[in-house]
Amino acid sequence: MFDDSPSAGGTAAGFRDAFAAWLADQRGTGTLRRPGAAEVYQAMWDSFALWCLGQSPRVTLDTLGLAELQAYQAERFGRKASDRSLSPRYVLRLMRLIDRVLRHHAARTDSTLNTAAPEWVLANPDVRYADAEREDPLPEYLSVAEARQLIAHLSSARPRPGRDRNALAAMSWQEVRNRASVALQLGAGITPGDVRALTLDSPVAAGSRIRGRPWKLQVPGNGTSQPRETPIAPWAAELLQYWLQVREEARVAGGFLFPSTRTGKPWGAESQYVSARQVLEDAGMASMAGGSFRLRHTFAIRQMRRGTDPEQIARWLGVEPREMKRYEHLLPAMVEVA
Repeated sequence: MFDDSPSAGGTAAGFRDAFAAWLADQRGTGTLRRPGAAEVYQAMWDSFALWCLGQSPRVTLDTLGLAELQAYQAERFGRKASDRSLSPRYVLRLMRLIDRVLRHHAARTDSTLNTAAPEWVLANPDVRYADAEREDPLPEYLSVAEARQLIAHLSSARPRPGRDRNALAAMSWQEVRNRASVALQLGAGITPGDVRALTLDSPVAAGSRIRGRPWKLQVPGNGTSQPRETPIAPWAAELLQYWLQVREEARVAGGFLFPSTRTGKPWGAESQYVSARQVLEDAGMASMAGGSFRLRHTFAIRQMRRGTDPEQIARWLGVEPREMKRYEHLLPAMVEVA
């Protein structure tokens, strides 16, 4: 099925081996029980893998990202072929398969998890809610204690009364960047992809009650959502303001708000994922089911508890208003979040 020639550069073998290892594990644990399911999954994976290998440059298990998934879906949507039409329900099933295989691959090879598939589904409500026979799982969010604990950890990276100046001076610009970026996920409700796309023009300070302090973000569009604006929680705005100062003092170049290097190179998905995970671990977040998206969900829930119009929150998040129904299911049982 795949090209094993030297020109494939090992990419074909990577796709084949990752799926084969996952499938063997599923069969070994008895998880894959439906007759013919393995053949269906094999066909889905083969079709997707061939598309990836046919791109220039080739898409690999490591380089697969939101842009590639969007291109694949856009190119094949509605096509009648041997691998079935890529209807929203089919795409949802495919994305779940991709996510499971990549999770198994990351665990097996002790490599960084590629979360592009679930991130793409989250950004595409038409696909996310396509499986009407299954209830979409309720979003994970931070408890009051977790939110306060994380905010305290993030805020310790900026000057405060009684804060040890030597400790601040010893903190690298990358450490401040990492905490500021996580702060915006919790304090402004943005996604990891948004974090990497923000530019120096994104923070808006004009009209702020405190001179020079950003109070909202202009989030660029990314192919799956339109450009939007979202407010920043005051504590996160303070850290963002400090990050801009540190960034300038460190002479970090480029137009990205959170670059990867001092020369201004864009922050890669893998590097940003690892950095965010480390910040959460350092903050003592023992249980992180849902990953850093818990921060975005906490932002949404916090706004709903404040009585903000759900349609306004949806605009801030860059999602369809109907997606707010998921959060409404949590309101009767939830407690106030920080």
